[in-house]
Amino acid sequence: MPLVIAMDGPSGSGKSSASKGVARALGLRYLDTGAMYRAMTWWMLRAGVPVEDAEAVAARAGEPVIESGTDPDAPTIAVDGTDVSAPIRTREVTNAVSAVSAVPRVRERLVALQREIIGAGGIVVEGRDIGTVVAPDAPVKIFLTASEEARAARRARDLAADPGATVTVTRAEQARRDRLDSTRAASPLARAEDAHEIDSTELTLDEVIETVVRLAKDAS
Repeated sequence: MPLVIAMDGPSGSGKSSASKGVARALGLRYLDTGAMYRAMTWWMLRAGVPVEDAEAVAARAGEPVIESGTDPDAPTIAVDGTDVSAPIRTREVTNAVSAVSAVPRVRERLVALQREIIGAGGIVVEGRDIGTVVAPDAPVKIFLTASEEARAARRARDLAADPGATVTVTRAEQARRDRLDSTRAASPLARAEDAHEIDSTELTLDEVIETVVRLAKDAS
């Protein structure tokens, strides 16, 4: 089948940077499925939907129009025609996205959109259930991870503009999200049996990209 690279892993493992780098190196499209769940969460918060109420979230999951750009050099995410690239990265959204993502109706809708975008292939797709649910037949599956300390430090750097996002606070929030994402009933975060696991703790971004590119070329 045309090349599809499924890149799964927890928050802070370096999925986004690595996925975009691999897409550039191989001339492929790029899709950040996590941004789609964040966009849905942002919309729910803006609409005043109680995100911990699964029935309330499910009832309105079909309303927002979510559009994802696939250019690795300039990926975009819009809701109802509005660019939400910045607001979906706030701690408010980050701390609410696991609850929204756990709602089966949300996952059904967004997985359908993701598969539509993947289409005939030629794409690097990052998320938490790509190799297990969204594209289980992907010829290249990666599970990217890192130590809790490294992941928390990376996330804290990403949120440097937020004075409350210390490494300690970020690590606690990250641990909570990892627990929720790994134990939810609908498509939990998990490593596909045939995925190549890469621990990025001691690796540079270039080394991670080179490793994935090599695996992709070996599979082609």
